[in-house]
Amino acid sequence: MTGLRTPPAISPPKARPGDRVAVLSPAFAAPAVAPGIHEQGMRRLRELTGLEPVEYPTTRMLDASPEARAADVNAALADPGIRAILATIGGDDQITVTRHVDTALLAADPKPFLGFSDNTNLLNLWWGAGVRAFHGGSTQLHLGTGPGADPEHAASLRAALLDGGELELTEPGWSQDHGHEWDDPRALTDNRPDPRAPEPWSWAGPAARVSGPTWGGCLEIVDWLGLARRLPDPEALEGGILLVETSEERPDAATVGRWLRALGEGGILGAIAGVLAARPITHDRGEPDDAARRAAERAAQRDAIVETVARYNPDAVVATGVPFGHTRPQWIVPYGGILTLDGAERRVSASYD
Repeated sequence: MTGLRTPPAISPPKARPGDRVAVLSPAFAAPAVAPGIHEQGMRRLRELTGLEPVEYPTTRMLDASPEARAADVNAALADPGIRAILATIGGDDQITVTRHVDTALLAADPKPFLGFSDNTNLLNLWWGAGVRAFHGGSTQLHLGTGPGADPEHAASLRAALLDGGELELTEPGWSQDHGHEWDDPRALTDNRPDPRAPEPWSWAGPAARVSGPTWGGCLEIVDWLGLARRLPDPEALEGGILLVETSEERPDAATVGRWLRALGEGGILGAIAGVLAARPITHDRGEPDDAARRAAERAAQRDAIVETVARYNPDAVVATGVPFGHTRPQWIVPYGGILTLDGAERRVSASYD
């Protein structure tokens, strides 16, 4: 995966209502643990998009081998009737799957992949194959739980799969770090929002407008990709937008700063034009809801991102606290496609073409 010198240029064709899409578990097979939530998500996917989800052998199979999970990805890529691939959820070992995926199949019939968290591995593979994808979307979390798909998620899901066009990312006004446990019947009907409204997004860097193709994702996975020598060359990221988000494992601000410092030393922070950083998870299930501590944790991560990026690239426009990645509601955003940060107007827009 090294030596990638140009951003993805191929935008896969959009699906049409009635088309089939693959629903895969290339990381953790969440549908095996909570099939009722999965099945509700499949019904909602049909209702929202008119697309027909197709499951594969490992979609509901716990502890499937990397080879078996990659075989499902390859089968979906090889089937001309499948027009997109959606991940059920993330995980922690997808880095073992990607080397078994046949990117020649993707080149022969480009189709978008949607996922986040551990799915940063496959998103990066799509990038290396020159095919645009989308960071976000978990059929288990964002379609299967709660009373329905949140409007932000629904709009960006339809744009990614069907409609294309440009959307402005907006603040929903509420957030959720964790929903109900999946074995709780309320998981099917209740959003369980956090009790306080989220802080406004923060902006840093010049009051400029920058646009470029996105790359990045979950920082824990980007770290692993670096160790596996699967990062793009900085030249491929010139003028692009770096996506930054962290998982429910809640790495501390110092660790986030060190990861970004390593990207700076590798030339990546110097190449980019801007950074879009997600609102981080700051609460564990069963933990007391300490509002002051949570706000301080978010502020510490924000400061680590802003200060580290500024050290390597003071001209980069930086927006932090944006609802994508591991938070809910979640905007799905382009991966390899174009995203615009307007530091003067403090607006974020994304192209889903």
